[in-house]
Amino acid sequence: MCRVMGIVNVTPDSFSDGGQFFRPEEAIRRAKNLIADGADIIDLGGESTRPGATPIGWEEEWVRIEPVLAGLMSSVSRLKSFKISVDTYHPETAERAIRAGADIINCVYPEPVAEMLKLLEGNEVELVVPYRIGDEDFSRETEDARIAGRLYLDPMIGFGTTREKDIELLRSVPELAKRGRVLIGASRKRIVKKLVGEKSAVGKSIGGNVAIAVWAAMNGASVVRVHDVKETVQALKVIERLRG
Repeated sequence: MCRVMGIVNVTPDSFSDGGQFFRPEEAIRRAKNLIADGADIIDLGGESTRPGATPIGWEEEWVRIEPVLAGLMSSVSRLKSFKISVDTYHPETAERAIRAGADIINCVYPEPVAEMLKLLEGNEVELVVPYRIGDEDFSRETEDARIAGRLYLDPMIGFGTTREKDIELLRSVPELAKRGRVLIGASRKRIVKKLVGEKSAVGKSIGGNVAIAVWAAMNGASVVRVHDVKETVQALKVIERLRG
């Protein structure tokens, strides 16, 4: 079954929930609620990647993430089946997160991937990398980790793309799944508006977001990264039962 990654933005400026979980205790509470809702993975992010966001250094990013990661490690039993992911493009943050107990590094830009791959050596962690069909040079660079099953391929929907391109990327999921494990992060992106022709507010298209997650899962995605965990988990369970 496709796993569900729940999003916890420890930021003041993320496009859909900026500031809601900026304080460590709020972020930890949010993560625990997502786990209770059925999340298999919690993805902690300390820097917004929305268009126009102001970049921050790894030091400030780590200051935001570290207490949340430490709080989760100490307050939630690691005997449970969920994993903790850290969303970062800073190798310095990734290295510290791994030492603190993170299971997955979610790298959102291609430039640091070579350094991130080095962090896999001697560590039992997995890595999410941006990948689109046609990136053959990048494919060779990540081949060993992909073959070893420690890599997730993310087509990066909504990152510097048009809505038409986003639809094309979603339609590439079946082919992408033949090349490795796929992670789809389309939650609360503007692609829903394009698909249905509605002018709905950001974050209000829960039905459309769940539909994208279900479609991705049915076409080979291994992980869907979402805000609306409870609804997505319920939909995927129904599909699983119907498929027998």
